[in-house]
Amino acid sequence: MVTLGIFSAFTPQNVMYLLGGLGITVGVSIISVILSLIFGSVVGIIQFERLPYFSKFVGTINNIIRNLPLLLIIFFVYFALPKIGIHLPIFWATVVAMSTFESAMLAEIVRGGLESIDIGQFEGARANGLSNMQTMIYIILPQAYKKMIPPIISQLISLVKDTSLAMGIVLAEMTYRSQIIYAQNSTYIIPVLVAITLVYFVLNYGLSLIARWADHKLA
Repeated sequence: MVTLGIFSAFTPQNVMYLLGGLGITVGVSIISVILSLIFGSVVGIIQFERLPYFSKFVGTINNIIRNLPLLLIIFFVYFALPKIGIHLPIFWATVVAMSTFESAMLAEIVRGGLESIDIGQFEGARANGLSNMQTMIYIILPQAYKKMIPPIISQLISLVKDTSLAMGIVLAEMTYRSQIIYAQNSTYIIPVLVAITLVYFVLNYGLSLIARWADHKLA
């Protein structure tokens, strides 16, 4: 009877419902990853360049965001921004909140990676007539990103897991939908939670494999 109860959790309707949640989880993750890498890199470079006043201002804002709970940022974007006329659907509110938080985290990784490059690389590039931007794009960033791959992937794995926090604003992602399913029957709790655990593991382990492959290719 217990075995039958376990397998009865995975009716075609429930499986499709969970897959729909997985699609939302993956969608939020992919868009947030892309935006975080772009904005995190820009903020990290700004902090590294130590532009008068501007770098310090950006660094202060970045530190404030890094030290806030992600759930608080999600609530702020979804509940507070409409008070000033900015209304976002749940999906995009989640993307904006997660991209903001992860950009701040990645910016510190980028800044640290740039600072790990020997000063001689900068001097050599400039001695050969490269501008500051050319030096950064063609000489410094390729070396820095090689060193940053492990911590960046680790942070992106955290991003994928943190999508479950969006259930706080009722985003119908995978964890939220699993709750809806096992609320129907208490015997569904263990099989459904085991199933989504395996899905999260596969997603994050896949990111780890990509990191190893990239690290090997760039070695």
